[in-house]
Amino acid sequence: MKVLFVNACIREQSRTKILADIILKKIGGEVVEINLNKVMPKPFNSTMLKKRTLLIQQGAFENPIFSYAKQFAAADIIVVAAPFWDFSFPALLKTYIEHVNVSGIVFKYTSQGIQGLCKAQKLYYITTMGGYNTTDFGYGYIKALCNELYKIKDVQLIKAEGLDIVGNNVENILQKAQEYIDTLF
Repeated sequence: MKVLFVNACIREQSRTKILADIILKKIGGEVVEINLNKVMPKPFNSTMLKKRTLLIQQGAFENPIFSYAKQFAAADIIVVAAPFWDFSFPALLKTYIEHVNVSGIVFKYTSQGIQGLCKAQKLYYITTMGGYNTTDFGYGYIKALCNELYKIKDVQLIKAEGLDIVGNNVENILQKAQEYIDTLF
């Protein structure tokens, strides 16, 4: 089983990464990690976008520009670890997603609508928050992409909230998140 781990944890002592490590251990299998803080995918500019569009039109999917998309489409399970930042997630994750969203690799347009081409049937989205928030646009965005574009229907949210609230027991909050992970397996 191929597990793709998309690590958008920027901080070295990331609480999101702690939870991700727990779930990755539970899943097992061959884990391939994309550490976005290390690979630093570049945002598309007009030159890059023109090149990619031309390559798509030519069906030249062997070009390295499509490596993230091909890796994403081939994974059996996908784990995304992204701390909650500014009602969403770190910008590096959005840039990575732009590299993944390639028509002809992760989805295609048909006369019946969008057809997902991803092998994965499950994606785990892990996030941690300093406060409490009911407006998590990050998870909502990922879930919408999975359901509508990639056709990955099983999208699980694992989160730990209130980690920076004075008086909250951080270890207890993380333990409860781990207990929730245990219920998923």
